[in-house]
Amino acid sequence: MIDIKLIRENPELVRENIRKKFQDAKLPLVDKAFELDKRNRAIKTEVQTLLANRNSASKQIGMLMKQGKKEEAEAVKAEVAQSGERIAALQAEETQVEADLQACMMQIPNIMDPSVPIGKDDSMNVEVQRFGEPLVPEFEIPYHTKIMESFNGIDMDSAGRVAGNGFYYLMGDIARLHSSVLAYARDFMIDKGFTYCIPPFMIHGNVVEGVMSQSDMDAMMYKIEGEDLYLIGTSEHSMIGKFIDRIIPESDLPQTLTSYSPCFRKEKGAHGLEERGVYRIHQFEKQEMIVICRPEESMDWYEKMWRMSVELFRSMEIPVRQLECCSGDLADLKVKSCDIEAWSPRQKKYFEVCSCSNLGDAQARRLKMRVKGADGKMYLPHTLNNTVAAPPRMLIAFLENHLQADGSVTIPEVLRPYCRFDRMVPKGK
Repeated sequence: MIDIKLIRENPELVRENIRKKFQDAKLPLVDKAFELDKRNRAIKTEVQTLLANRNSASKQIGMLMKQGKKEEAEAVKAEVAQSGERIAALQAEETQVEADLQACMMQIPNIMDPSVPIGKDDSMNVEVQRFGEPLVPEFEIPYHTKIMESFNGIDMDSAGRVAGNGFYYLMGDIARLHSSVLAYARDFMIDKGFTYCIPPFMIHGNVVEGVMSQSDMDAMMYKIEGEDLYLIGTSEHSMIGKFIDRIIPESDLPQTLTSYSPCFRKEKGAHGLEERGVYRIHQFEKQEMIVICRPEESMDWYEKMWRMSVELFRSMEIPVRQLECCSGDLADLKVKSCDIEAWSPRQKKYFEVCSCSNLGDAQARRLKMRVKGADGKMYLPHTLNNTVAAPPRMLIAFLENHLQADGSVTIPEVLRPYCRFDRMVPKGK
């Protein structure tokens, strides 16, 4: 959510930002917000004037009563009563206007960083650089579920009977590999100086509204029936939500946290999945990172965070590339975002495994999160998030890039202390 001052002082900047995101249907929101804000300020001014006059009149009534001027005092009392009715009506209107203004402002997208490439959708995202050599072996690479099945490592049929499409059982060495990647990712981030945390896996509705847009919320979140609780779609939501209504001493910045959680997502279309296997699923586990920092430091952190993802994947000998998200692919709260994509030798293309985002002060404003500077002044911090590792999707990249001609899968050095084996051999071989 942007600062209302931007709409007061530079509405054309806000409109141009909307146009660059190809969301012209939202252009009327700028004028609507401007008028609601104007009315809200007018109401407050009138209420303040009426309250001041009422206080003055109350003193006048006391003086008239002391002077025995009862009729004049009664006349002033009548004026005060009428003023009170007007104040009550204005305060009721103020409540409604502020609610309407808040709803309007929540729909207006954040101001993008000038470096964001302009494009209508993800087909216009821009490759920035590659890390590692994307190789295609001479032998055929099976679909990832076929690789997993060769190790008796996945059972989607049973999961379908138990929970439906979009769920899975991971078994044996594949399940061990899955857990090993998460444990390695956790320790990798701890070694980078991040504090490890296991957050709540459910959050209240006001936290959901604070960390994401309404459209994203409707598309992603599962609500607990009859309760003000939602299953998290990613742990960054509960991690950022940790600071709701908080005043953070500037000396405590930056806050650098890494969290483990299961994640639950509706994944529209998942009941008739566009992708087979474990590409698009309702439940998965993830290691996440978040940073809360001073505004002037956020772009430096953005750079550090996506590079951490690259370093992690390269340490597991998986080629990756950085892809800059264009304006039309940028979620409304984000200032700048990029994807880290892993190489798929089977598909001969890259696919997303991490997403790094700088959200500026949008989440802090929504969550009423503030920082108290050394000078005693308050300001809004910036928030950032990035995927560390999200198996089982990243297992697809891992298995394809480490598959050998005999069907075995090699384990890179960094994972061996966690797996306690250096090679996976298909069952029956």
